[in-house]
Amino acid sequence: MLPAQAAQAVLKTYFQAWKNCWEGRAGAPGFKARFRTVMSVDIPQGRDLCITRVHRRWGMVNIPKLGRVRFRWTKDLPTGKRAGADNRITGARLVKDALGWHIAFRVQTLEPTPEPHTGPEVGIDVGVTMPLALSDGTTYDHHAWLTGTEQAKLGRLEQRAAHRKSFRRRGERTSRRLRATYDQIAGIRARAKRRHLDWRHKTTTAIAAKYSVVVVEDLNITNMVKSARGTVERPGKNVAQKSGLNRAISGEAWGRTVELLRYKTARHGGTLHKVPAPGTSQRCSMCGLTTPGSRESQAVFVCKNPDCGWVGNADHNGARNILHLYRMGLALIPAAGRAVVRRPRRVKPATAR
Repeated sequence: MLPAQAAQAVLKTYFQAWKNCWEGRAGAPGFKARFRTVMSVDIPQGRDLCITRVHRRWGMVNIPKLGRVRFRWTKDLPTGKRAGADNRITGARLVKDALGWHIAFRVQTLEPTPEPHTGPEVGIDVGVTMPLALSDGTTYDHHAWLTGTEQAKLGRLEQRAAHRKSFRRRGERTSRRLRATYDQIAGIRARAKRRHLDWRHKTTTAIAAKYSVVVVEDLNITNMVKSARGTVERPGKNVAQKSGLNRAISGEAWGRTVELLRYKTARHGGTLHKVPAPGTSQRCSMCGLTTPGSRESQAVFVCKNPDCGWVGNADHNGARNILHLYRMGLALIPAAGRAVVRRPRRVKPATAR
């Protein structure tokens, strides 16, 4: 049974989807398969939730057609004396994923305008070997999202799923055993995804709280992760190596990191800027020259300029170049739907210090 308010919210969303289609903002809505979507139920009215905190870790909420349900208290909510006209809960949504049921509350709050951040400026170079390298020498690394035991279990489950799938005929429904194996695989992968997102949130929060200006590269990630397979007439080269690199880039979620930094820097009174990406990893951050063979390895940068000879970490070198491009006035300013480079007059586009 579904509450009447939840059914009305579904119809309202369906009507808005058709309205967006009629006005040219989106395509026509279509049906989605159950196994490709996340099961969710919306509770549009917040006045009937009756949220109470049991103790430090758990709370109770009143859900229509279900009654009192206990949930894990992970963030402060405007309940009791904290609630008011400008600070209140307007609704909730029940979501089911591979790890179980979750509840997300919609909160309406009035936040004051943050004071301008007085911290230093920093450039960030993103990579695969070193996820985040800052221009001041700070690095943010992480371990594998799954332990050795979990990775071994995931491998066994994938082999079991492939073995059971080999007995299924074309057009035949998936057996319960195979579906249960798929659910176990999805649970392990969802646990790894949650750990990844937790590390990403904590890292970006620390960066936004410390620095006033954050500068990143304007990367076209879609083109970077394109397959090297090619065509039948012109087959690609090193397809397997390129596929592994594409998976590593997608696993680091560079675009998500930039989006998190965008709103978190604004919340702390800072700003986020983008600079052109070409040449930042090949140019020396000390003399500003690009010489062949300076990038000896993935981790070491050795300037081949006889008058310089600077040696340092390659990721640190790229982060310093990114910050200097911003200080030279080469930040990308969006105008008319595209990025435009604006450089101050009488300033050469070099990185020499």
